[in-house]
Amino acid sequence: MAITVALINMKGGVGKSTLAVNIAWHFAAYTNWNKRVLVADLDPQFNASQYMLGTRQYENIIKEKRPTMWNVFEQYAMTPTGSSTKLIPDEVTYRVIKYSDDNYIDIIPSQLELSYSVKSSRGPMHEYLSRLLKKLDNKYDLIVIDCAPTESILTTAAYTASDYILIPVKPEYLSTIGLPLLGQSLTIFAEQYNRQPVKVAGIVFNGTTNYSPEEITAKREVRELAKERGWYIFKSEIPYSRSYPKGARDGKPIFRTSYARSEQASSFRNFANEFAERISL
Repeated sequence: MAITVALINMKGGVGKSTLAVNIAWHFAAYTNWNKRVLVADLDPQFNASQYMLGTRQYENIIKEKRPTMWNVFEQYAMTPTGSSTKLIPDEVTYRVIKYSDDNYIDIIPSQLELSYSVKSSRGPMHEYLSRLLKKLDNKYDLIVIDCAPTESILTTAAYTASDYILIPVKPEYLSTIGLPLLGQSLTIFAEQYNRQPVKVAGIVFNGTTNYSPEEITAKREVRELAKERGWYIFKSEIPYSRSYPKGARDGKPIFRTSYARSEQASSFRNFANEFAERISL
């Protein structure tokens, strides 16, 4: 049975997509893990999709009108003929890399049109992703959902499908103000749908630079908010590195990006191992 984790913050630009992709690569590629990983791109900006598939393969999927996350949410939409099309689960997943039968990475890519699904919310759309992932559950050990930064039906779908929430935060003022909104969102979800609150695996400081005094102040504010909510803060931080955007361009994780310093890969590995402990992977 797969463990499903959604990466979310009610603020863009905190590195969710890059973090999601590198988590997937870490647990599939390292021999001490050898996991089967699925990345579900739930962001209409589709950054994780382009990162993992590359621009050419991603554009071919769109041009050929092959299934994406958009189809997951539109599969029950009525057509002018009065019919609807059910999605075959395996048709919406694409192989990124295969190391063996026991460790590989797949992705459910997103596309811009997913933003229209948000506007035309109908029926139990918040359950569609969860239903799909349950059908794929036996194929994966870990499912990572990359979320959009704005509150919508997609946020509710992520909560419904997830076992845990991982919150990336850049230690700067505009990045930290999304945390109270996220806390409120999780509470409203639990009350509205009569469910237990989704477990928060923790907050990870992402893109740290040790810049003083702003970063120190921001971290203090985050710790205060986390303490109020009972949220864990990862001891391992992920330092800022130009190698992350270079890796995105090259389609490679931090530990295989050319000229990436070894301490950057080591810092990410420390976080990933701590993350695995938090979710009992």
